[in-house]
Amino acid sequence: MAKPWATFGVDLHLEPTGGGVRRGLTDALREAVRTGRLAPGTRLPSSRALAADLGVARNTVADAYADLVAEGWLTARQGSGTRVSERTVVPPTGAPPRPRQPGRPTHNLVPGTPDLASFPRAQWLKAARRALATAPYQALDYGDPRGRVELRTALAGYLSRARGVRADPEHILVCAGFSHGLRLLGAVLRARGARTVAVESYGLDVHWDLLAAAGLRTVPLPFDERGTNPGELTDQGAVLLTPAHQFPMGGTLHRDRRAAVVEWARRTGGLVVEDDYDGEFRYDRQPVGALQGLDPDHVVHAGTASKSLAPGLRLGWLVLPPGLMEEVLAAKGGIDSCGSLDQLTLAEFLVSGAYDRHVRAARLRYRRRRDALVAELARRAPRVHATGIAAGLHVVLRLPPGTEQPALRAAAWQGLAVHGLHRYQHPEAGVERRDALVVGYGTPPDHAWSTALEALCAVLPE
Repeated sequence: MAKPWATFGVDLHLEPTGGGVRRGLTDALREAVRTGRLAPGTRLPSSRALAADLGVARNTVADAYADLVAEGWLTARQGSGTRVSERTVVPPTGAPPRPRQPGRPTHNLVPGTPDLASFPRAQWLKAARRALATAPYQALDYGDPRGRVELRTALAGYLSRARGVRADPEHILVCAGFSHGLRLLGAVLRARGARTVAVESYGLDVHWDLLAAAGLRTVPLPFDERGTNPGELTDQGAVLLTPAHQFPMGGTLHRDRRAAVVEWARRTGGLVVEDDYDGEFRYDRQPVGALQGLDPDHVVHAGTASKSLAPGLRLGWLVLPPGLMEEVLAAKGGIDSCGSLDQLTLAEFLVSGAYDRHVRAARLRYRRRRDALVAELARRAPRVHATGIAAGLHVVLRLPPGTEQPALRAAAWQGLAVHGLHRYQHPEAGVERRDALVVGYGTPPDHAWSTALEALCAVLPE
């Protein structure tokens, strides 16, 4: 038995030992099935293929299979080959028991994810086929670390038209989502000698942690009824903002403060990082233009397909100021981090107009959900006030003082996944305590929205 491997489209690892060839093979197969290494339903190689790879007679393998069929470990049917029988797998002796996993919530209202059930599969598949059919063969090679030029060109046109971004393909870098882009920018800032980055009082701890991992301390800016107040910006290396729809509070950064942030960057040479996480979804007025349009030389515009399409695509982009590209490429390691075929598909999706059609349909669907939520709150929970409703995929429900934690406990009993506002407050933020829930109404599929809304109203103070 010179080889321990056999193949039938997949690799099968066997190590027959002692007791003769047939007995050793039979014991090895039985042990693989008994311990679950060969899962129920797995199709085994033909006796001819396994015999050839193990260097034994075909009859030896056939006899081993027959023995295990007789014992009930395997099944053999004409035309379907030999398979592992359906049976309960017994874990190996001494294996620790698996910890019991808590049940998944029935309804998910955690913000940050769109309705994945509405992903435009047919249109995406059509774009993928066209992109693959027309892609040059070089597209399958190691790519430009900035990303495919087709996608960068399509993004430059779309962002200029829809978001007011001033960019050309040479200043766009494709990355694997916003977190990846922020990690790159954090490395660049640290290499430049920066020590601190200003952030909003409310935001995502994963972003603060990424900056901390780069050796940067995050300093929260004050927050009031007009949003983030940049008046305390001093010598920080950069400021991270969500100006079009401040997360999670939902407001728009006041125009005077937008101008003040840009003026700070010009005066100090600091960098403004604009997270345009859901800029496509505005309902009650025209979309707010990107901050980057005020000063492309000092603002990094960061966007993704995560909210408009799906986070699983892992496609994002940075529109970089002139002169910053080489530093970011060095931090990226000089490689293209996103699959070229996915990039080409998104480029085709943008150029063909399919992206615009999908966003318009999604905007209408999410607006209807928001309207239903606001109407139901007015009817069933008049003491709860919905804020930040003009845009996005979530709403902040302001609760009576002292009721956030009871509402979260009630939500857990209802099988409802929802977050309290306190979860998003920076640990050093000097803001007044606000009792509120942050409700993502984009996540549930259409058929589950009404029951999710019912469960939400059941946990709110009347």
